[in-house]
Amino acid sequence: MSTNHKPLPDEVEHLLRNAELRNELEPYYDESLRSVNVEELPTPVENEFLASMLAWERAPILPISQWFEPELKLPHPDAITNEQLHDLLWDTIHKLFDRRIVLDFTDHLSDRDLYCLVYRDILPSSEKKIDSPTNFLHWDCADMGGDPTTWLRYYATEEERQAWSADFADEMPAAELPPYPRHLPRRPL
Repeated sequence: MSTNHKPLPDEVEHLLRNAELRNELEPYYDESLRSVNVEELPTPVENEFLASMLAWERAPILPISQWFEPELKLPHPDAITNEQLHDLLWDTIHKLFDRRIVLDFTDHLSDRDLYCLVYRDILPSSEKKIDSPTNFLHWDCADMGGDPTTWLRYYATEEERQAWSADFADEMPAAELPPYPRHLPRRPL
């Protein structure tokens, strides 16, 4: 009785794809590629990881406004009324989601504040435009300038607040419900 394992056609296909991906990644070779332990990952899973790395390496860095054809340009916040702003904001939120950009932690912002954030910070921000249906860019709207106060006040669980308090001696803001609850299009983190 033979103990040699003959690979199935799918296995051969996965191995060939693995070699192809590793070849294409050769110019970008660094410690992240070395960190893939082929002994622990099934080849199809490793291939997904390598394909995502290749997509990352090849993705252009563009202002988010240029991810759209034509370029997404919004009117200056001072040039529109609150009624116009609301409809324009929601249209923009859906356009961003269509490009796999998810706005997280927005419920502390009024519509005008969120619109200003999109106008001033998100659309001009240069980011890697990865063309993959499973890749989403999550924009953390609570982390403005690295200050955790907003997140601690409106979004952190009691467990997270206690852990933060134990790690830092800073004064903890009071927990509050966010004043502008929204149901935005979502993708998991």
